[in-house]
Amino acid sequence: MRYDPRTPVIVGAAQVTDRIEDPTAARTPLELMVDAVRSAAVDAGAPTVLRGLELIAVVGGLWSYPDPGRQIAQRIGADRTATLLTEFSGHIPQALINHIAGRIQAGDLSMAVVCGGEANRAARRARRTATERRRDLDPLLPPAERFGPPLVMSDDAESERGVLAPAFVYPVIDSAIRHARGETIEEHRDRISALWAGLSVVASQNPHAAQQEALTAAEIKEPTDGNRMVGFPYTVAMNANNNVDQASAVIVCSAERARELGVPIDQWIFIHAGAMSTDTARLTNRHELHRSPGIRHAGRRCLELAQTSVDDLAHVDLYSCFPSSVQVSAYELGLDTDRPLTVTGGLTFAGAPINNYSGQALAAMVHRLRDEPGRGFIHANGGYVTSHAMAVYGNEPPPAGRFRSDHPQEPVDAEPIRAADHQHVGSATVEAYSVIHDRAGSPEWALVALRTPSDARTWGRTTDPDLLGAMMVSEHAGQPVELAPDGTVRV
Repeated sequence: MRYDPRTPVIVGAAQVTDRIEDPTAARTPLELMVDAVRSAAVDAGAPTVLRGLELIAVVGGLWSYPDPGRQIAQRIGADRTATLLTEFSGHIPQALINHIAGRIQAGDLSMAVVCGGEANRAARRARRTATERRRDLDPLLPPAERFGPPLVMSDDAESERGVLAPAFVYPVIDSAIRHARGETIEEHRDRISALWAGLSVVASQNPHAAQQEALTAAEIKEPTDGNRMVGFPYTVAMNANNNVDQASAVIVCSAERARELGVPIDQWIFIHAGAMSTDTARLTNRHELHRSPGIRHAGRRCLELAQTSVDDLAHVDLYSCFPSSVQVSAYELGLDTDRPLTVTGGLTFAGAPINNYSGQALAAMVHRLRDEPGRGFIHANGGYVTSHAMAVYGNEPPPAGRFRSDHPQEPVDAEPIRAADHQHVGSATVEAYSVIHDRAGSPEWALVALRTPSDARTWGRTTDPDLLGAMMVSEHAGQPVELAPDGTVRV
């Protein structure tokens, strides 16, 4: 095997999971990450490797550690290491890996660890029981160097109309997929329920998954007391689940350093190629709600740099916060949705420690590739199918002999965009929508994407109970409506 000695390889990977009922006994986010880092070193077969770390990069989370990497370094005896702390976004773990792999290939870094984790489940239980949890934050530490741009999900005009949360927006995107495919509401619900049931089967075989019992498509589709409707057509079983105590860590180094450490070459996972892109910052400006030029162009470039194709990918993990994300990604990449599209079970069933889901997926991918050699592909997504990072991994060295990456933003920016017209009043056409339910499972309001007579996009909402009921029975995309000055939609 010929390869540049600076080629980046993953030599250690680990996940840790707590399922402890007592929140005072559950590990803190920092403790979970420390244990994941130590376990990754054990996985590499070189526990002393941690003392030589040059960088500890941590995926940002809900906690408030100013420099968690520094606290991790103090606990593992790597006091001379540099640290990074990322901004908040789902695509950031893979973006961070691409960044570090590039630095290793360039020769300005030889070994780093990327980790992330949350104890959101324990935190929720503590709040419910008014229990005080251990505090291990060091407020005297100066803030870590930051990585990545701040995440902005929507502007004021979008927020005022209800573009406020992924649980509201991703089902709107799925209704756009339904309308583009010409499906009935029931055909669409059956198809996405079957898609999610496939992820559930993978999670049932994942020892770190939050839910390890495989669900049928019918169990996912139908609302029940334990599976209420959230944003039609999504039940709870189709929503991302961040009620987990999980962490992951991967150790990345140059092939030369891996040899020096004595890590057997059959343990190495090469990072072949990476790519990143960003769709329109505002969903309102997306030309088509069910498409992603960013995924399309970055995906093509990533596969091209890796000198491979989707048909050659043995293992795939697509960011799976909601069914629409997987469908858009699979379509733009040319992946058949009948094949397995996750190595974890996805954000619903495997669970998602907020921004670090793709960190968990990468750790799982490393072990999957060791057990079943081939090429693996990860797509990480942030925002509303907005920010994208992806990479190809493999047991063999990259065909080019070195890691290559690109940021094909120019062709993405050259794609058509949709004008916004938030001042529009009067006639409009429904483009896509979701009916948002309250915590009791009753329809409360609908978020509606609208096209104006000039084909610009705006947003509206309705609380009309008759209209809410009708929207869940018959297709309303393509129907004419009236938009009031306050954003209310009327048939």
